[in-house]
Amino acid sequence: MRNSRVRLGAAAVAVAALSLTAACSSGGGDDTGGKGGASSKPTKAPVPNYGLGTAADSTGPAKAVPGAVKGGTVHDLDQAGFDYLDPAQQYVSDQLSVSLLYARTLTAYKIDPTTKKTVLVGDLATDTGKMSDGGKTWTYTLKSGLKFEDGTPITSKDIKYSIERLFADFETQGPQYIQSWLYGPDYRKLYKGPYSGQEIPANILDTPDDKTVVFHFKDAHADAPYAMAMPVTAPVPKAKDDKAAYNNHPVSSGPYKIASYKPGKSLVFVRNTNWDPATDPIRNAYPDSWNFSLGIAQPGLTQRIMAGSGDDKYAIDLSGVADPTQMAALTSDAQYKSRTVNEYQPYVETLDINTKRITDPKVRQAIAYAFPMSQVQQVFGGAAQGDLGTTLLSPTIAGWKDFDPFGKKAKPAGDPEKAKALLKEAGNEHPTLVFPYANTPRWQKISLTIANNLEKAGFKVVRKAIDPTSYYTVVGKVNNQYDIYRTGWGADWPNASTVVPPTMDGRNLQDGTNNYSFLNDDHINTEIDRIKAITDLTKQADEWRTLSEYSLQHDTAQVPFLFDKYFNIYGTGLGGVTYNSVTGTINASTVFVKQ
Repeated sequence: MRNSRVRLGAAAVAVAALSLTAACSSGGGDDTGGKGGASSKPTKAPVPNYGLGTAADSTGPAKAVPGAVKGGTVHDLDQAGFDYLDPAQQYVSDQLSVSLLYARTLTAYKIDPTTKKTVLVGDLATDTGKMSDGGKTWTYTLKSGLKFEDGTPITSKDIKYSIERLFADFETQGPQYIQSWLYGPDYRKLYKGPYSGQEIPANILDTPDDKTVVFHFKDAHADAPYAMAMPVTAPVPKAKDDKAAYNNHPVSSGPYKIASYKPGKSLVFVRNTNWDPATDPIRNAYPDSWNFSLGIAQPGLTQRIMAGSGDDKYAIDLSGVADPTQMAALTSDAQYKSRTVNEYQPYVETLDINTKRITDPKVRQAIAYAFPMSQVQQVFGGAAQGDLGTTLLSPTIAGWKDFDPFGKKAKPAGDPEKAKALLKEAGNEHPTLVFPYANTPRWQKISLTIANNLEKAGFKVVRKAIDPTSYYTVVGKVNNQYDIYRTGWGADWPNASTVVPPTMDGRNLQDGTNNYSFLNDDHINTEIDRIKAITDLTKQADEWRTLSEYSLQHDTAQVPFLFDKYFNIYGTGLGGVTYNSVTGTINASTVFVKQ
């Protein structure tokens, strides 16, 4: 998924989007103020291993959090509102974090509150699914005792209906994996959704009984269990569906239900008494209620949580990050350190190189050598906001290993002499680079820093300011007139199948592509098809990593420079604050109010 640090306008995630706030979430400001320091130490992969859990792992109740008690109200302060509460439309982290409170899915991530180990388990389903037909068919059996908030039993027909809704013309913002796997890339032309009066036929999506759902995909998808953990598989009762308006009052299948919602202002959750914890291996649901205050501006939001007055003692921001202007205090003052969270997010910041314009790999490698990683890290807010990153895959990806083909950790400030030598070999010692940047105070600084270092190597850099709200639209045009530009990408689940194909496959280049470098390498294209067919996920993970390393070293169409990190503070009255490395947000399931 695209890094919402650069999505602010369109996804309402935060203009910090391009001013670099929280990845795929809301929050942040334009000034740095951070003095976290550069970090050139080798990045270590985190504990989570993202394997498939067993049927036993999929049983409830969730493992107790040490010291946790029931009761009280958590107060979430959110810089923006929620564009979407309809699970079918949810695709960015602020939405993913809140959906955990009310929307159960076929599978979900079980995070050990003590060790942080993260495995995929059955949520509504009894396990992570049974594969057949070489990975084309996946069968899920629902648990007994599942109910909607009104007490109506949840059946396989509700799951099928939720999948059918994804094809409706107004359901455009959520992930499209399941739809395209069932019907192919032209899925909207082949099925119009349930409002057309038609159902998906049983040879594509079958519900032979009230507890069984069978997906018949066109091709093998060994990682289908991970796609089933996205909100799109949350059940929707047909009787309560009022199309687009469902977004304001989705029916709960989880531990909380919506008591009131004023878009852009407030959202209140109370307990759903028809949720059975014995069926749920994920959610502890300790608080009695969650009160979301929306539209709280920075830096006031972070300052309120730091001060902890009144209800702010019980305050948190599930998906946002601390305001950069407060970083110095948060990282140095002992009174804050004990209640901060600092973990990897799924995103890698990259400088993409337009391979249609910069055709010589040696020139692209020269850009990589000259790039000033450590200086850019400082403007981002220091090491607490992101580690120096030298791989195209995040450390949160299964099978990740460190890789540094351009020696960036040894010379994080850049190596202009090596870059000069490569340009001389290429016979192009002073190439011009047109460099667009999001016109925010932070990116004005960052773009100048990058340009200055590239010019030390012999490049001539022409900077172009772009409206932040249209940034991705502009650089995503296949015939854009730019040479280098910053983007960011993160996996939809911890498998590089959601990183390598969308960002490196060059066979369907068109405006709006996520392959912003417009790379079209026949070897990579062929390998993508081969690796997708591998049903052993461990082997597949190794193959994706190898291919990403080939792309970085051979094509150098992207220059990775930062592994985004989540950094935020929570109120002194809260406990059980753990992190979900898949969504890059706080794990709401374990939070409790201290009594």
